[in-house]
Amino acid sequence: MRTLFFVLCFILVVGAITSAKGADTNTVSSTVVTNNTPPTANAPSVVVNNSDICKTAASTAVQTQILGVATGITITDENCERIKLSRSLYSMGMKVAAVSTLCADPRVWDAMYMAGTVCPYMGSIGDEARQKWEENPDMIPEGSEVYKKVELVKLEENKKPGLTDGQKFAKFVLFGMAMHSGIVAFFP
Repeated sequence: MRTLFFVLCFILVVGAITSAKGADTNTVSSTVVTNNTPPTANAPSVVVNNSDICKTAASTAVQTQILGVATGITITDENCERIKLSRSLYSMGMKVAAVSTLCADPRVWDAMYMAGTVCPYMGSIGDEARQKWEENPDMIPEGSEVYKKVELVKLEENKKPGLTDGQKFAKFVLFGMAMHSGIVAFFP
């Protein structure tokens, strides 16, 4: 960092000396025009006053000596929309649909699963819904951490007991040594 500081200082000093020396030898007079202001690019004002729309605004601008560009966009907050939809459904008496709306978020799906109240599945609730979720894991919201762990546990349970790779290698070595020494042995 210090080296960069010294290099920049050196460049500034050399530039100042060079420009001062150049000003001494200049014999051409010129007229300076002071009424031309530099162009500016102003970032547009994107106003989002309504708190019920679940959007935020962003704007930016870039200006060079030749070209200026300014733009503005609105960004949709999908989590906010999901919560508002769920509240609307709940207020209309559609409680299962309200919970289903929230269950599209993997965090909510995980929380419901961990609480023992599985998210509704195509009109099914309770144990019937749990069974259908397990039969159709592709429908579980992408990003569910609990589902990944449940699947790992199931894979571990389904592994067939048998020899490990190390045990198989040891058996192979012992069999090879027995064959080399002339002993005929049977290894089950």
